[in-house]
Amino acid sequence: MIRNTRAARLPVPLAVALAALAAPALAQTSGPSSDWGFELGAGTDNRSKAASKSGNDGYVFGAATWESADGRFYAGPGFETIQAGGSRLETELVAGYRPEVWGYAFDLSLAYKHRLDVDPGYDADGWELTGDISRAVGPAEARLQVQYSPDAAGSTQSFTWVEAQLAWAFSPRLEGSAAVGRREQDGAPDYTGWNAGVTYALTDALALDLRYHDTDAHTFGEQYEKALVAEVAYAF
Repeated sequence: MIRNTRAARLPVPLAVALAALAAPALAQTSGPSSDWGFELGAGTDNRSKAASKSGNDGYVFGAATWESADGRFYAGPGFETIQAGGSRLETELVAGYRPEVWGYAFDLSLAYKHRLDVDPGYDADGWELTGDISRAVGPAEARLQVQYSPDAAGSTQSFTWVEAQLAWAFSPRLEGSAAVGRREQDGAPDYTGWNAGVTYALTDALALDLRYHDTDAHTFGEQYEKALVAEVAYAF
């Protein structure tokens, strides 16, 4: 079963497929030492927690990730284009730990996010704590994610996001998945969001993701409306 190896940059299936397919190539070249991996990508909409961060427009993203030799520790910077508070670019620094206990995979991470060139008075910074637990049985995998921020960027103050996901690997290169989550937040609407889609790995480094997103908060703005989103990502 392919498994998420990075904290919440790509939709889980897309990040998972790239990491799983790129891992053997990295292992052949790096041996037992730690190594760096990189990814670049673009999509028709920047969706986070089922809501748009790019004004329902296209976006690009990238990340560099250092990983320890045993694959448990990772850290690195990343970026994504957005449309919020006058900013068009959000950067992040992420550090995390991925242990396995009794057949369950955990991913615990801390991220600092900063939005560049914001409007005066706009809160440009935020912290996010994320915890994932997943279990694979044959071609099926279930995952539960809990994310908390004491003070997010923009008007949002603290928030909590809880999401459950089910995925199925139809083949070594094709996976389908669906997820539903609930966001409770101060300074912004509470809502439920969901997505469903498929990820196909064209090569060991290139993957495509096609995914439908929606929420129950359409009355709060276009960013909460439904959308069919296509993404492509390249890992090296």
